Amino acid sequence: MSQTTTTNRLSYFFTLVKQSLRGDEHDYTKGSIRSAIVLLAIPMILELSLESVFAVVDMYFVSHLPNSKNAIATVGLTESVISLIYTIAIGLSVAATAVVARRIGEKNPDGAAHAGAQAIVISIFVALILGIAGVVFAADILKIMGAAPEVVKEGTIFTRIMMAGSLVIILLFLINGIFRGAGDAAMAMWSLWIASGINIILCPLLIYGYGPFPELGLKGAAIATTIGRGAGVLYQCYHLFGAKKTIKLKRSHFNWDLPVVKTLFNVAWPATFQFFIQSGSWIVLAWLVSHTGSTEASAGYQVAIRNVVFFILPAWGLSNAAATLVGQNLGAQQPERAEKSVMLTARYNAIFMAGVMLLFLLFASPIISIFTKEPEVHRYGTSALQIIGAGYIFYGIGMVMIQALNGAGDTKTPTWINIFGFWLFQIPLAWLLAKEFGMGPTGAFIAIPAAETLLALAAWYFFKAGKWKLVKL
Repeated sequence: MSQTTTTNRLSYFFTLVKQSLRGDEHDYTKGSIRSAIVLLAIPMILELSLESVFAVVDMYFVSHLPNSKNAIATVGLTESVISLIYTIAIGLSVAATAVVARRIGEKNPDGAAHAGAQAIVISIFVALILGIAGVVFAADILKIMGAAPEVVKEGTIFTRIMMAGSLVIILLFLINGIFRGAGDAAMAMWSLWIASGINIILCPLLIYGYGPFPELGLKGAAIATTIGRGAGVLYQCYHLFGAKKTIKLKRSHFNWDLPVVKTLFNVAWPATFQFFIQSGSWIVLAWLVSHTGSTEASAGYQVAIRNVVFFILPAWGLSNAAATLVGQNLGAQQPERAEKSVMLTARYNAIFMAGVMLLFLLFASPIISIFTKEPEVHRYGTSALQIIGAGYIFYGIGMVMIQALNGAGDTKTPTWINIFGFWLFQIPLAWLLAKEFGMGPTGAFIAIPAAETLLALAAWYFFKAGKWKLVKL
């Protein structure tokens, strides 16, 4: 390859990057598939990179509080339960992305906006119920998760505030799903950047107390996170209602429309259950680690999981590009282009995750050292990160295939895959290794890459079978 050709390709790539960050409108049903992936994937990766920061910022700052192991355990156990709220939010956003993308592919932006508005109405109703329940039962949630009495005493206020923020959690995910379905990945990215940036600024100010800010400790971390997410939602709403975008909501779009609600519900409930199965499995594993190990084991596991999430979410962003491309190209009656888009995206994701796998295998100890200096917590965290990281290539391939099926509106197939992979394989294997074979927390760690590998192979098989091309929305 000549130097001129290489220079031209690099120049073209950077032009695409600039275009993707500006959020320029683009027809993803035409032209180069590689260009379409770059235009969608760059902001989606950056978006979820910032979402992953949410997972580690609180953990980092509270890990430097006095008696940090209780604070770390509180954040970890609370996040494990809030993952159920994330599950509902993701399920609703998957439905919004699939339906909005299909309408955009059909060149029906008003229908896309109407579907998005109906999804918001459903989300607000669900979020209010969850938020009230979480505030009332915050202490019981920590007890059920196996938290020690001192963790319950110190951490209830953190859990209560985080659960009270259910509305902004769900709306942040849901509205970004609407933007992604419309192909406006840059808008989804900027809303997460604003939310995460405010969280990063407020966390140290409210936890430790600087200048006019009071020292709130663990409670400050919850307040900072909720305020950050709330700011992101306000930014989203401004662009949904006021700016000139592909998706622009009007008051009439919020009039109850039962057929559209049914379509959204039929896509959303399997997607929600799909992610509930996954997050429910993670909750069981967190419980198993805390009951077969110690507070140090639980804290080490939670630190490791935050780092796992930090690197998985960017890969999930790349997978979301596949979902949008599938939805829009099916709407444009181009199933073969949809399939080619997914296969190319899977290749890119596997390459990225291979690099992360090597990072975790070689540098787990220094990575965990950033978050804790306590020897036992560090030991468990390092072990967890190395074992879980061993399956990263399969995670990357599997998540693209799952998101491609979801983007087509076939949310039931991934749900069955998750039932088998997580509840019928991962949990029994973790219990067997941890309890029956006496491996303790290490047994739970091993079950994670084993199950994820099986899931990736199953998702690949069903995607190649091609029934998703026939789904009607």
